Amino acid sequence: MARDTTDATPISSIEDLTDYLAGGSKPKEAFRIGTEHEKFVFFKADHAPVPYEGEASIAALMKGLSEKTGWEPILDGPAIIGLSGPEGRGAISLEPGGQFELSGAPLETLHETCRESNRHLADLKAIADPLGIGFLGIGGSPLWSLDETPRMPKSRYDIMTRYMPKVGTQGLDMMYRTCTIQVNLDFSSEEDMRRKMQVSLKLQSLATALFAASPFTEGRPNGLLSWRGEIWRDTDNQRAGILPAAFRPDFGFADYVEWALDVPMYFVVRDGRYHDCTHITFRQFMAGALKGEVADWQPNMGDWTNHLSTLFPDVRLKRFLEMRGADGGPWRRICALPAFWVGLLYDDDALSAAEELTRRLSYGDVITFRDQVPSRGLKAEVNGLSMLDLAREALAISRQGLQARGRLNAEGADESHFLAPLEEAVARRSTLAEELLALYHGRWNQSVAPIFTDYAY
Repeated sequence: MARDTTDATPISSIEDLTDYLAGGSKPKEAFRIGTEHEKFVFFKADHAPVPYEGEASIAALMKGLSEKTGWEPILDGPAIIGLSGPEGRGAISLEPGGQFELSGAPLETLHETCRESNRHLADLKAIADPLGIGFLGIGGSPLWSLDETPRMPKSRYDIMTRYMPKVGTQGLDMMYRTCTIQVNLDFSSEEDMRRKMQVSLKLQSLATALFAASPFTEGRPNGLLSWRGEIWRDTDNQRAGILPAAFRPDFGFADYVEWALDVPMYFVVRDGRYHDCTHITFRQFMAGALKGEVADWQPNMGDWTNHLSTLFPDVRLKRFLEMRGADGGPWRRICALPAFWVGLLYDDDALSAAEELTRRLSYGDVITFRDQVPSRGLKAEVNGLSMLDLAREALAISRQGLQARGRLNAEGADESHFLAPLEEAVARRSTLAEELLALYHGRWNQSVAPIFTDYAY
């Protein structure tokens, strides 16, 4: 999850909030790729989760990484809860259950993205190996119960933990027992944002299907391919899911702002302290609802950017677009996820082709796919359109888009080879989750223990 920010610039009107989002527009030559990936942290000896404190712990990993990389610690009180790279070149943060997240730097090519992931995982391994700690790339915690999962000393998570059971049935599982791969992508204008938002919302369930990798819960099959995808169907439906307004032909920054204003807040930060604000919306905050509750009750731009980071639609709008549909997975998929979306959205011809491909999908169709995919994966079907056929066509467009970008590595290869894991899944008509289930019922002898070696980084 995002690092909370501080910006005391006062908010004078709702237009300020719209202007903030519009300020993310940039020329196409300045487009970048920001990839985020999370992984579960476990002890190699017994596959137990790693606690925050202790000689071999999350805190020890953070301290070791800071010393090795020179990245600056991010503190919540006395606790290290993240690291910040130099000059905004990425960050490391902790998810609520100790999941380690790299928020990558904004990079120009997917080749750079893969090098960044390699470097991060090598740094982690150098610190973690002497401590007997490993990292698992998968979408849902396969073994630990919620009670067994550690909790990180992060103030915003304390507020969320209290709030989640009030607004959905699976919010705590989302927080503590899931991992994802995400990519942040740029737009050049309001129209460009709208086109990319609409295409990516319509295809986000396809990403869930292609990356489905969470078929186990507490040591057994859970009856799903993407447990993580199912969890998001009832986490907090006021702030998650598919935005109906985004399907309108005139959808713009102001529409997203109007929606965000009426979503309950989580917190404001004043003098380093988090104040629980789950009882009000941002619109009420702007109308003075915190007057008398906190000394500095007037909203500022830091409050707005923090609020935006607590909204969880399948595609999130900040000063960029964040693709949120995929399960976490093995190393090759860290590069495949941004490759899929960059190929579709960053080449003009590919974006037009993706619009044509998804034109037939109504809001209702998208919801139906979203409901089916956690259990059916690539076998989901809506009005005669199968997810498998949609995957074939979307991957072909993405490949063409990546080839057209012409960003070559030192060996002269373009970025399209990063799609290989997804193209293999479509060729096999099988998700990673189905492969894991076959292993569980086969040579794993109905045990999830081998996943901690076979799918560890």
